[in-house]
Amino acid sequence: MQEECRLSAQQCVPCKGGVAPLQGAALDKLRAELDGDWRVVDEHHLEKDFSFGSYPEAVDFTTKVAAVAEQQQHHPDIHLSYGKVTVQVWTHKSDGLTLNDFVFAAKVDGLVSD
Repeated sequence: MQEECRLSAQQCVPCKGGVAPLQGAALDKLRAELDGDWRVVDEHHLEKDFSFGSYPEAVDFTTKVAAVAEQQQHHPDIHLSYGKVTVQVWTHKSDGLTLNDFVFAAKVDGLVSD
């Protein structure tokens, strides 16, 4: 039996479509594995606000998120303003949340603790 990996240790797997979005208890279980500030919005997407002391710090974080997105081939919506970055992620081909979104969110959290 394979030992379950932490979300941040997993890799996003490209979605080819036909994957139903997660709902209800499945979302709650995965959400519990993330930092407490991630929100599941309308069972459709994950969202989290990150605060920084300056605009350059927020831009730097945005660049790091973009690098992870390219590496994982999973691209969030990123909203940048002075000292604040909001990250929204969902699987477009499923029009909702899949395991990939939670893996990506965990990797984004890792950027803050690095």
